[in-house]
Amino acid sequence: MGSDSSHRRLRAIFFDAAGTLFESREAIGEVYARIARKFGLDAPVEAVEAGFRHAFGSAPPLAFGPEHAPDEIRRLEREWWRERVAESFEGLGTFDDFDAYFDALFAHFGEPANWRADPEAAPMLNRLKNSGLELGVISNFDFRVYRILDGLGLARFFDSITISSEAGYAKPHREIFAAALARHGIAAGDAIHVGDSAHLDFDAAESAGLGAVLLDPALEGATKISGRTVRISSLASMNDVAQVFRFA
Repeated sequence: MGSDSSHRRLRAIFFDAAGTLFESREAIGEVYARIARKFGLDAPVEAVEAGFRHAFGSAPPLAFGPEHAPDEIRRLEREWWRERVAESFEGLGTFDDFDAYFDALFAHFGEPANWRADPEAAPMLNRLKNSGLELGVISNFDFRVYRILDGLGLARFFDSITISSEAGYAKPHREIFAAALARHGIAAGDAIHVGDSAHLDFDAAESAGLGAVLLDPALEGATKISGRTVRISSLASMNDVAQVFRFA
């Protein structure tokens, strides 16, 4: 590995949440469309999915910051999502009661039973934790991630959970990585970040000075390492990756 890491000891590993540690049991567009039918709007799943991707991709960051009281952050999170959901259905019809629909949808995605943990997540986290590493989450999710991680049996492994709405910055901004590092009292060179997004996780972590690991199930071969960047096809490879970073 490069000279940046030659005199550093790996102390912490951070993970993205949704898409890395767990995923929705149903495709997002299917959930949106299925629940919408209960509230009087029958729209094609493909159109709803496209609307969601456009709304989510063009949205301002879900980031408010510690200057807001916790209750106010919760209100701002819900309002942010309400706007995204409304945008997802623009031009697709009218709800009998949009507010009731949004309440049902928001509750659905806050229920751990509607998410599925990666089967490799718990065994991998347990091994890393037992090896003496500190573990954290860095996520652009909202407060519901706490309950989801707990309900999936993953929260117990983490020393910190840093979410964009509370940090005031969202990935790919380096400030959210700095906030997570500060909670552990470590420098960027002492940590790596693992995620499924090339832009929000892999490139962003590398830019912030952390080692960067991209989870890519389509990757041919288990692990590809270049400097302080790693590509893996499964979370099961993280124990080997940690050893590489420990002794580089």
